[in-house]
Amino acid sequence: MAIWFTGDTHFNHANIIKYSKRPFTDLDEMTAEIIHRWNTKVKTSDTVYHLGDFALSYGKKHVKLIDKILAKLNGQKYLIVGNHDRDETTKNRRWGKVTHYHEIKVERGGIYKQRIVMCHYAMRVWNQMYRGSWMLYGHSHGNLTDIGGKTMDVGVDCHGYRPINIDEVAEFMNGREILECGQINV
Repeated sequence: MAIWFTGDTHFNHANIIKYSKRPFTDLDEMTAEIIHRWNTKVKTSDTVYHLGDFALSYGKKHVKLIDKILAKLNGQKYLIVGNHDRDETTKNRRWGKVTHYHEIKVERGGIYKQRIVMCHYAMRVWNQMYRGSWMLYGHSHGNLTDIGGKTMDVGVDCHGYRPINIDEVAEFMNGREILECGQINV
């Protein structure tokens, strides 16, 4: 069982193709390709943390569409709610858990488990940051200036329109410095 992270898929949001300069001609192509890239990587037994903005929706007319997309995606899925995630997304029974903020600890072979802090929005400070915890976020579509520390945008716009696994995150974080108290620019 592998652990994966993603965000900002923006299913059912045609304008995101233009706003984020995505390489898709239309909404159908984007949806099909993101589902394909997800399922090429993620197995049904894997865990996926989606860090918000799963889909754009406006009322009950999108409930079935969102459920249909979720049903096609491999893995046990957890949603960390984003600003576009309305009831049609958050109340779907296919999510293992829905929350606005989430932390996990993962065995990575060291003395201590790796703490991972997840929120749709990037944080300048987060739990245990001075002890090497990771802060994963979405929302910015790769447009946020590097805030330093062990932080990473896991949104699809930054990672080939697919989830990234914990080993990819670890490789990136290995090159990042732990910020000390006086190093945060405010």
